[in-house]
Amino acid sequence: MEISLKIRAGFDITFDCCQDNPIVLMLSVHPSRRTDLLTDHRISFSKAVAIRNYCDAFGNICTRLVAPRGLLEIRSDFMIAHSGQPDEVAPFAQQSEIDQLPDGALSYLLGSRYCDTEKLSDLAWSLFGATPEGWRRVQAICDYVHNHIEFGYQHARGDRIASEAHAERVGVCRDFAHLAIAFCRCMNIPARYCTGYLGDIGVPTPMRAAFTAVRGGQC
Repeated sequence: MEISLKIRAGFDITFDCCQDNPIVLMLSVHPSRRTDLLTDHRISFSKAVAIRNYCDAFGNICTRLVAPRGLLEIRSDFMIAHSGQPDEVAPFAQQSEIDQLPDGALSYLLGSRYCDTEKLSDLAWSLFGATPEGWRRVQAICDYVHNHIEFGYQHARGDRIASEAHAERVGVCRDFAHLAIAFCRCMNIPARYCTGYLGDIGVPTPMRAAFTAVRGGQC
């Protein structure tokens, strides 16, 4: 990868626990980006804690520990390279028929706790049924969600589901992603949720949630 950006990334998170609490952290660089690291990536703790890493079903590195009672600070500071290139745009990408989808993509058509497709299916087809299939339909969904929901940290709520985000018309990054995913799944487009963070590099908000529409097994 040709380097055009050197990004300093990291975090400083503090937990204040009233008792010992088991915690799973998802704060490590994904293994696919390890070769882009320009410095060591280590997670440090303000107290001595035993940690154990494992890989989840998506290849993310998860860190297990028991946070002791009181304050626990968790830090990391590292440099990583990035090409600086924007996401690929493929406006003529086609949509596969359901029976042609890879087996592994089928689960991303199903409703879930936050993406309640059964409540949104009729609405989705009324809004997007006449749009061209494939990339342009996904783009229409994204544009609709972007214009329909008002972003604001004060609107954050941990139990808001996609249909509620649509009805309330407010939310944070995760609510945008959940609604877009639900609409895509209603339209027989496999989609999944991805999350990550961005530092102060010219973006308006530090946290980003996104969804990925899966086409032909590629995402």
